[in-house]
Amino acid sequence: MADNIELRIEPARESDTPTVFRMIRALVDYERLTHEFTVTESILRAALLGERPAAEVALGYVGTEPVGFAVYFPTFSTASGDTGLYLEDLYVEPAWRDRGLGRKLFAHVAKVAFGRGSRHVSWSVLNWNESAMRFYRSLGADPIQDSTSFRIIGRAFDRLIGVSAMVSTGNEIGVTVSECLEYFEEDERTQAVA
Repeated sequence: MADNIELRIEPARESDTPTVFRMIRALVDYERLTHEFTVTESILRAALLGERPAAEVALGYVGTEPVGFAVYFPTFSTASGDTGLYLEDLYVEPAWRDRGLGRKLFAHVAKVAFGRGSRHVSWSVLNWNESAMRFYRSLGADPIQDSTSFRIIGRAFDRLIGVSAMVSTGNEIGVTVSECLEYFEEDERTQAVA
């Protein structure tokens, strides 16, 4: 059921961090990924709303109430030379679902892509999330059949870059990024001499 609700969409501001954090937590709970939830408000503030954001956040409001968000960032295809946007998260509060607000948030992201000269938005969906797949198909989206997503995180990532226990989640052991870079630069100099 789609209501004729006016959704105001605005870029999130630093003061919106608690709202975005709360919604991300709700999305992670829904996606059954609470075991991966390690982000804090300060990490979120720096990564999404700081000086050099890694992605953009659009907040959707009905009146003054925040009811959903979208997180997205630029992509580039080396095969076609096309730019696009990757939709990392799309979330609408449960009380506001089935009213066309998710579609409006998604259309907003597509319009941002178009405004930047792009003609596509890509994203992934958890295999079990049939309702999300139905929603995306209703927009005209097709699943990509010829690829599988991979990621490397945690200890496997550390092994890949040659760091065993140097950096831990949240950098609790007190190693700074510059110390890590110094380690790698020294390691490269040592290998070049050898």
